[in-house]
Amino acid sequence: MTWWSWILLWVALIALSLLLHVLLGVRLFRQAMATVKELGAAGEKLGHLGPFPEPDKPDNDGGKRLLPPGSAVFAPPEQMRHDYLAAKAARREARRKRRVERRAERGQPQSLHDIDFR
Repeated sequence: MTWWSWILLWVALIALSLLLHVLLGVRLFRQAMATVKELGAAGEKLGHLGPFPEPDKPDNDGGKRLLPPGSAVFAPPEQMRHDYLAAKAARREARRKRRVERRAERGQPQSLHDIDFR
């Protein structure tokens, strides 16, 4: 091989490697811009939620207050147990009402435990 063929070979290899690096850089840039765009959309979507309301202030969601994350750590155990038991009773009552409604729709007999005698 002559000396100029080696130079031509090395020039071609360097040009191809530069082309590969440019293409990979463009692809990486496009992926980064798509990620930034998705993060912006997620920020817009979650940005309207705003901060948590203060526990002392009344709110307009029918008495359900959203407490800030971590508030259970500093709450008294009696209050947390009361909240847990109240939520548990509410879930049971909601399940009972759905069961009674479902059985009434299907024409099935009601259980004596499900009938509200109050």
